[in-house]
Formats: sequence, C-alpha cells, structure tokens
Amino acid sequence: MQLIISDSKEKLADEFAYQFQELTESNDKIHVALSGGSTPKVIFDYFATHFADKIDWSKVYLYWGDERCVPPTDAESNYKMTVDHLISKIDIPAANIFRVLGENDPAEEAIRYGKVLDQELRKANEIPQFDLVMLGMGDDGHTASIFPDSIQLWDSSHNCEVATHPDSGQKRITITGKIINNAKRVTFLVTGASKAEKLREIVKQEGNFRIYPASLVNPATADLIWFVDQEAAKEVLSKS
Repeated sequence: MQLIISDSKEKLADEFAYQFQELTESNDKIHVALSGGSTPKVIFDYFATHFADKIDWSKVYLYWGDERCVPPTDAESNYKMTVDHLISKIDIPAANIFRVLGENDPAEEAIRYGKVLDQELRKANEIPQFDLVMLGMGDDGHTASIFPDSIQLWDSSHNCEVATHPDSGQKRITITGKIINNAKRVTFLVTGASKAEKLREIVKQEGNFRIYPASLVNPATADLIWFVDQEAAKEVLSKS
C-alpha cells in the first residue's frame, strides 16, 4: 500500500492525473471503474482543464464502480456528474463508455452490468479485471456502494450486487469485492477532515477497522494507492 498525502485537493488531483496519464501511455487501452462523490468531481474538473489534450482518450474505457438507481439525467446520477465534469469536455468515443442503467430494475441491472464486465474486460483468475478501480470512502468507512450494515455484499460471488443506502433506502448498483481486489491497480481518493478517523483506523489497522468495507480493499497485485489530502490524513500524521 502506498499513501500519498497532498497539501490540497488540487494537488491531489494533479498527482493522480499524472499517474493516470502514465497508465494510458504504457497501455494500448485501459479499462477504468469510476467513482462518484465530491472528490472525483474535483479530479474530473482537473482532467478537463489540464489534461483534456494530454491524454489519448481513445485508449480509455469508462465504467462505474457504483451507481444510484436513478435516470441518467437525475442530479444524483454518478454518470451525469461524470458527463458534466469530464466526458462532455474531452474527446472520448461514445463506444468507450459503459454506463450503469440506473433507470432500470435494480436486480436485473446488476445482472446485466455484471455480464458487461464479463464481456468487455480481460480475465485474470477467471474474474474480470479492471486496469484501474477508483474508489472513494464515506464518513462511515463505506466504499463503492458497500456499506457497513451490508458488508456481506463484499464477498458476493457475483460481479455486481444491489445495495441499499442505510439512511435514504435508495437502491444502488455496486461492483463487489472480487472485482475490486482483482484489479491491476486500485486507488482511493479521500479528502476532508470528516474522513480522518476512519482513515487512521484503516491505514493503521486500529479500532473498528474490520467493520469498514474500505478496509477490505486489498488487491491481489498489491498495487493499492491512497491519494489523500492533509485534512483527511491529519490523524495518521499526528499519531505516526
């Protein structure tokens, strides 16, 4: 595991963007599972502003690690957020974009999207393999849409599952642990003081870390990078 601590969200975005650019330059194509949330929004804005012409986007194939079960025009859609902040501002073929159909029946869509991963991704260990999985972490230690109260979804034998947000009851489609940990590289993008306690517990394996789905991220390749800002890392730094 590698921990990269940046002074600001913008510096974090810059660090991540350069590593992403290196991945595209060293591969004929890369299949990427995107994350939703506020930190990826900053990342996507940075890509659109500074890397739109520096990356060969025809090599990049976009998927979503999780999606809310809403139409693609809904303000809560991770797909819509990505379109607004990145896809509409870069030259990427439409055929390279594989969205979760959040407007469809959740159970049927989890099956369909799982088949998309089977069909589009190379296999390793007989499991679909992303070149990169981008993850966030919630204040409760959840990642993708696997929450502490449904942590058993992590060990599902399926590529995708239907998750339920513990507070809103909203249905979501999420990739499962076997897909995340089979990726060539996994990156966490974590910012803000509200994440500091969980980040310390997970990184240092202290306290209640075992109940947080984010603590289960351990790719077989051992290529795991946490990109965090100073606010999120403050407890790691103060107790190191």
